[in-house]
Amino acid sequence: MDRPREPFVPKPRVVQEFARYLRTETTGGIILLATTAVALLWANSPLGDAYRALRDFHLGPHFLHLDLSVGDWAKDGLLALFFFVAGLELKRELVIGELSRFKQAVLPIVAALGGMVVPALLALGVAWGTPGIDRAWAIPVATDIAFALGVLALTGSNLPSSARVFLLSLAVVDDLGAIVLIAVLFTTGFNLVAAAVAVVALALYAWLQHRRVRTPWLYVPLAVVVWCSVHTTGIHATIAGVALGLLTRVRPDPGEEEAPALRLEHRLQPWSAAVAVPVFALFAAGIEIDGRSLAEVFTTALPLAVLAGLVVGKAVGILGASALAVSLGIAERPQGTGWRDLAALSLLGGVGFTVSLLISELALPGAAGDRAKAAVLVASAIASLGAAVLLLRRNKVHGARED
Repeated sequence: MDRPREPFVPKPRVVQEFARYLRTETTGGIILLATTAVALLWANSPLGDAYRALRDFHLGPHFLHLDLSVGDWAKDGLLALFFFVAGLELKRELVIGELSRFKQAVLPIVAALGGMVVPALLALGVAWGTPGIDRAWAIPVATDIAFALGVLALTGSNLPSSARVFLLSLAVVDDLGAIVLIAVLFTTGFNLVAAAVAVVALALYAWLQHRRVRTPWLYVPLAVVVWCSVHTTGIHATIAGVALGLLTRVRPDPGEEEAPALRLEHRLQPWSAAVAVPVFALFAAGIEIDGRSLAEVFTTALPLAVLAGLVVGKAVGILGASALAVSLGIAERPQGTGWRDLAALSLLGGVGFTVSLLISELALPGAAGDRAKAAVLVASAIASLGAAVLLLRRNKVHGARED
């Protein structure tokens, strides 16, 4: 009779990996901010026509349906790497991290759900009946991991580590929800043959993981096949990255120094945070902004709905759902973290950025999409600055306690 399997106990290495992840995403957030500034300055400078010509330049094999613009390659291709790393982190959190333990997992999951439902309902309420709101309501549901962690690291260094874990877990669950929305709302047509190829390729990837095959000479071509087939199905190609991440093994075998998921995170996360996401932002955030377009953010229904959803809906949804879960006794606050800390983190959840910009591109065409992007940028700036003020105050309180 087989001996019962002993429960897996996370090692201190898990905590160390979280700290490494946080450092990389913080650096990525700073690069992301700089790249966004470059995109806005370039698009609104005398060289704006050159920016748009580069963004709209097409390249790639037409027979594979991959004759895409540079902007589309950044959106569909480079962001697949970002979502692959997000999938790896989500799998690790679910199996051996904070989300693997019920009490710790409940609060960020409930908070993330509240931070998706309330902004969506608020956006629908603000712009009800406006053409495009049937898809644009999804724009304010996302929280940007890199940007949010960057603000937290710069302004909340004295906050307990449990606050950072809460924000990371919330953002990871939030990203998963946004990924589901992208798959459901923005699938254009459906190619059954391509879908079958994708399923077979993913099954082969899972089998190779199960058989402990490690050579990249198999995995890299297989990942390319998965991405191409998912792109051809009509489902947004970034879903390929998430699927591959979730199928990657996260538990190390006896005698194995690192599991495949950890090795891949070490190698790919810096490329995701410092290259893939900033390049996407370079071509997504370059919208023409003047006094009139900024005024439209606050006076036109759709961008106002996005603004209200991110700045107000996120804060109310995350904090309200957290308070409800704690009051019902199904969750508990992170150790050492007070309600004022959670209020600051909830406001920080309104930094939508990467995924919100992506959904803006998918949901709204042309000028409407540009106005929605402007609303995302303005809302992310307001949420960042507001959260930074609150976090600096809380930082002083926690610093005084340590003294």
